[in-house]
Amino acid sequence: MPLTTSLRRASLALVVASTALFAQDRGPNATTPDSVKPAAAPAPSLFRTLDVQRLRPADQRGLNWFEPPKHDPTPFSGFALHFGGAFVQDFQGMVHTNTAAPKLVKDVDANKLMTVGNGFNNSVANFFLDAQLADGIRVSMTSYLSSRHHNETWVKDGYLIVDKSPIDIKLLKDVMEYVTVRFGQFEVNYGDQHYRRTDNGQGIYNPFVGNLIMDAMTTEIGGEVTFKRDGWLVMGGVTNAESKGLVVSPAKRTAAYLGKIGFDKKLSDDLRVRLTGSMYTTSSANNNVLYSGDRAGSRYYFVMENTTATDAAQAWSGQLNPGFGRNVKAYVINPFAKYQGLEVFGNFESSSGRSWAETTDRSWTQNALDAVYRFGSDKAYIGTRYNRAEGKLAGITDKVNIERMQYGAGFFLTPSVLMKLEWVDQKYGNFPTSDIRNGGRFKGFMIEGVVGF
Repeated sequence: MPLTTSLRRASLALVVASTALFAQDRGPNATTPDSVKPAAAPAPSLFRTLDVQRLRPADQRGLNWFEPPKHDPTPFSGFALHFGGAFVQDFQGMVHTNTAAPKLVKDVDANKLMTVGNGFNNSVANFFLDAQLADGIRVSMTSYLSSRHHNETWVKDGYLIVDKSPIDIKLLKDVMEYVTVRFGQFEVNYGDQHYRRTDNGQGIYNPFVGNLIMDAMTTEIGGEVTFKRDGWLVMGGVTNAESKGLVVSPAKRTAAYLGKIGFDKKLSDDLRVRLTGSMYTTSSANNNVLYSGDRAGSRYYFVMENTTATDAAQAWSGQLNPGFGRNVKAYVINPFAKYQGLEVFGNFESSSGRSWAETTDRSWTQNALDAVYRFGSDKAYIGTRYNRAEGKLAGITDKVNIERMQYGAGFFLTPSVLMKLEWVDQKYGNFPTSDIRNGGRFKGFMIEGVVGF
């Protein structure tokens, strides 16, 4: 017999014998490797992967964010492009009343309230575009795909944030360990309420449906520098005091200055405290819109509006614009505390200014306090907010006031999908009988669905 044939037969016999012996050692119930069940795969995550540094998530993770963190766990892995979106659909059930005297304008009573009923409001949506340009450097842009005031698509803001020095100089690198620089057209960092408000289609951060009566939010062109260390923060900024670029009417325009100082720290696993004070001031502007810069419009459609009102022209129903178009000085203190599931947030504000048609300044105060309790691993919450604004309006001698109560509840179906329910009751005090808001009141419910990703 040839040697090769003998070797093949010997090898085959060895394999057969080894297999039989292996089977005997494992017992009659032994399984082959092919029949072993693979380990269970981990459950897929419902949270979107973050690939841009210091970017506030548009989903549930973005709750109770204020200024972007100086350090976060997102590693720099090169250029990254991030697309996101948010949209809102509301169902409104409101009634409103007033006691204003009839005021005929071209045979139409300008003080007669619009007849309103239950129904859906217009859907609104945001588009987010963010890019990581370098380690610690990103650019952000927000567009409104649709809004109450503008149905067409338009850009809300666009700005650059620098958290690390792009230049290899030790002094600059040491400074940028604690400093963040932002410049472009951005939402000015006046107060803390603008971090908790609804921004057109992005309603996940707001535990309620409506924003404050005097809604301080505007975008302006300029720059801000923020210093953060050991829980302390100091911010200073300069802007053009306008909601858009402007080169005409130079005699009417000066810069706006803003600042913030505060403390924000988690003192234990259960307790976080934050306290800030902010200021915003400009001595002259062609048209300052600190309290009317939300070009998207309010959530409460047609409340306290007359029969000729339209969605776009009367987009700020239920809010108050003090009319400080020429100059404004505003100050606000914002305390915030979170103990386990309980959150308490306050907004105590004082402001003054006037329009170009006036010769003296008028003043306003606004106080707001809300409490929210989150439970069920933060998937559900209940809350209430009290809000009152008081001051003088152009053409009205005495002070007027507006008072609002909001009661809300919400449930996160997923980290990106939130359902909200709100009951709101708002009253108008001391408006003259010639004003449509005389004896005014609106109340009712809002159902809101929010998606953010």
